[in-house]
Amino acid sequence: MKILILGAGQVGRTAAYHLAREPANEVTVVDTNEQVLRDLQDRLDIRTVAGQGAHPPVLEAAGIADTDILIALTNSDEVNMIACEIAHALYRTPTKIARIRAAEYTSREKLFSEGALAVDFWISPEQLVTEHIAHLLVYPGALQVVEFANGRAQLVGVRARREGLLVGKQLRTLREHLPDTDARVAAIYRNDRLIPADGDTVIEEQDEIFFVAAADDLRKVLGELRKNEDPVRRVMIAGGGNIGLRLARTLEGSNQVKLIERDERRARRVSELLHSTIVLNGDAADEELLIEENIDSVDIFAALTNSEEANVLSALLAKRLGARRVMALVNRPAYGELMENRGIDIVISPQTITIGSLLAHVRRGDVVRVHSLRRGAAEAIEAVVHGTRERSRVIGRQVGEISLPDGASIVAIVRGEQVIMAHHDTLIEAEDHVIVFLTDRRHVEAVQRLFQFDY
Repeated sequence: MKILILGAGQVGRTAAYHLAREPANEVTVVDTNEQVLRDLQDRLDIRTVAGQGAHPPVLEAAGIADTDILIALTNSDEVNMIACEIAHALYRTPTKIARIRAAEYTSREKLFSEGALAVDFWISPEQLVTEHIAHLLVYPGALQVVEFANGRAQLVGVRARREGLLVGKQLRTLREHLPDTDARVAAIYRNDRLIPADGDTVIEEQDEIFFVAAADDLRKVLGELRKNEDPVRRVMIAGGGNIGLRLARTLEGSNQVKLIERDERRARRVSELLHSTIVLNGDAADEELLIEENIDSVDIFAALTNSEEANVLSALLAKRLGARRVMALVNRPAYGELMENRGIDIVISPQTITIGSLLAHVRRGDVVRVHSLRRGAAEAIEAVVHGTRERSRVIGRQVGEISLPDGASIVAIVRGEQVIMAHHDTLIEAEDHVIVFLTDRRHVEAVQRLFQFDY
């Protein structure tokens, strides 16, 4: 599959990295910064073209004529939309995806309806990050919460704590503790290494556990792995940029929200756009300011500025001053790995969150949702099963009969409103939503082929 990426910023580089690792893809990246392109080409097996991504000669040099998917990820919404329009008008590119940040565009659904702008799918990293953080606030203690089948099933990553009822016991005792609740542990990581997740496995403190369950059962299962925490009431946000503003707007109706913005003009503008949020003009790394604003009574401190160094510093300070949980927006994966378990409870990676949404539009084989996990090392995929037994590799077969690649496991099936935990004798039917957990992303293509319908 030929994929053309416009923009070699943080999101563009992450997309190129993930897509180039899959053998079936031929990736070309376009950007105006030749140095960035040279660095990318040194690291990845890709083509690069220097130039303005919306200019037809540049698109032609990049191979737009036979491109299967155009992914416009520049920092300009307008350039991204124009590039999609040109790709459609001149080259009839089959699939066109655009990064669009401004709510002034995304709030107008008619712009992206059939017959309007030639953008097949749009993604907003800021909106995705906001939704991700909001999910984490609903389930305090979770490291990651992702949805499948319109929220009927959810996969949660959580770190086991000493007070958890299951800690120190075999995994099989989960069913004894919760006889009326069905859940499936998809993977367990201990000291960053994958260990078997079978009934004999003893859960230890600090294990990172991924489990899937029906949405109504999540809190019960979380309580087995760590003490249930009180609901989030008081939230303090550092940074009044797009993400900070969106999050405050999302939370202020149900939470007590304070937002700290360093720039006076931006702080004034944000205060005009919000209703009940208290907006403060100041430095989130100012110890006196945090103490004055009762940081020790804050349930969540979210550092969401454009500077990851400032985010890390302010989050660590807030934690030391008594904030119950702190999270920091960090772009570089190395920073995230360094800071997790060193004072910062949750590291938010915009690239990891965004790439999952992007991959769902790129993947084949009736894949409808993709979530990138553990900083991109693992994935959870939702695929809808279409066809008949004669033309499908999975319909009418038990889970144990399906030949899955190493590191892949079917963990749950959503059938209508019913969430079914997958066991070796579970039968797969047409139109099932099958949730697959992959501990090794190199086998993504094999999983895609498995769920492709032979027309």
